[in-house]
Amino acid sequence: MTFIDEALIHVQGGRGGNGCVAFRREKFVPRGGPSGGDGGRGGSVYLVGEEGLNTLFHLRFRSLYAAERGRHGEGSNRTGRSGEDLMIGVPLGTQVFDPETGEMLGEVLAQDQKLEVAQGGRGGRGNARFTSATRQAPRHAEPGESGPERRLRLELKLLADVGIVGLPNAGKSTLISVISAARPKIADYPFTTLIPQLGVVADEIGGEPFVVADIPGLIAGAAQGAGLGTQFLRHVERCRVLVHLVDLSTPDQSASEDLGTIERELQAFDSELLAKESLIVGSKMDAVREERRDELQQLADKRGYAYLEISSVTGQGLPALIAELGRRLQQEKEA
Repeated sequence: MTFIDEALIHVQGGRGGNGCVAFRREKFVPRGGPSGGDGGRGGSVYLVGEEGLNTLFHLRFRSLYAAERGRHGEGSNRTGRSGEDLMIGVPLGTQVFDPETGEMLGEVLAQDQKLEVAQGGRGGRGNARFTSATRQAPRHAEPGESGPERRLRLELKLLADVGIVGLPNAGKSTLISVISAARPKIADYPFTTLIPQLGVVADEIGGEPFVVADIPGLIAGAAQGAGLGTQFLRHVERCRVLVHLVDLSTPDQSASEDLGTIERELQAFDSELLAKESLIVGSKMDAVREERRDELQQLADKRGYAYLEISSVTGQGLPALIAELGRRLQQEKEA
């Protein structure tokens, strides 16, 4: 499994170049003065947002991310070349923490956004910088400063407009596969989705496309680590709208128990998740059990949520769901 949403990396800014000790030796200049140039600045390390990435897996193959050091100064007052900055591509939604204190140092949310995580060291001054009326031939220069070295913990929270949550086998993977180009694994057993899946949905009524995330199935105790646990609950935090998908065909337990399990886990992980814009969607309406439908409608009315029904197999109700999601996202954007 190549989806990695946490990584520890070791970064180091480039060392600055040393200053130079040199003196002018020119024809027809009887008293050449100091001419040592400054060292170049060391390169800095940046995290850069890349839309094409959706995992931190690629960061696990290097033990150290070090920027280039600056070149030393030279005679004739020539400053050394600055070291090249090191750009590390990360997915949008990456947060950076100090692993020892837990302090968040920043986050990358946009394409090409840069976050400096290790500044390059300053270059040393050459002996030409130390001349004075009383010291006209200084024979010393400064060494370059070392670049800072630190360990960082990266944590990815996927950026999606809509998060689909529900129990295993509620039909989340099938839904995202028919409304977008995403192709998650689909089967008739729990936990077929082992990693979050992202899909781009086109609003057919002319609205802007939006991103939908299929969050792996939650079970009772997920907020404490049961099942896939908190490994993927964090990805719900950035979603603007939540879709509670409930299977209308299963005879195993009541619809209130299904919905209540998800709500309890969301609240246990972060109580603010229940305050997000939400709607309840009954899935598999092509094989509906009327008692579950009636119960789910009553639950939606009681909670003040909009209620829709869909069948990912026949396509029934999907245009209405897409239009409703597009409308809610547009309203939130305008607000």
